[in-house]
Amino acid sequence: MGVYTPTLRRRARPNGRFEVMTWYLMRVSGVVLLFVAVGHLLWLHLVVGLENIDFNTIVGRWTGPLGAFWRVYDLVLLMFAMTHGLNGARWVIDDYVPRRGPNWAMKSVVFTLGFILILMGAFIIFTFRPAGT
Repeated sequence: MGVYTPTLRRRARPNGRFEVMTWYLMRVSGVVLLFVAVGHLLWLHLVVGLENIDFNTIVGRWTGPLGAFWRVYDLVLLMFAMTHGLNGARWVIDDYVPRRGPNWAMKSVVFTLGFILILMGAFIIFTFRPAGT
């Protein structure tokens, strides 16, 4: 009987606190997303109703008496979803792109696009004003 040798390259054990912190980030953001994303879906699908969701629904939500709450809620959803997804993308890139140069290049593109999308989303959430107000 021969010695078992795995065909996939094993990932080096993380050295330092960064990997541990990103591991915790995934767990915490996953739990927060469970509540925030499910709450978002339940509110819009069951309370508001799918047939009633349109541009005016979001305008009313952000400009109504609870507008500040809904804007912060949407920002929390955006931030946790994007950081959770970007960290997952970082892990996938590390697993499938072992060479340092292409790995760094792919992560740079992904994180730059993610940062731009977060900024765009936050900008829209906090500066959006419907026409005529």
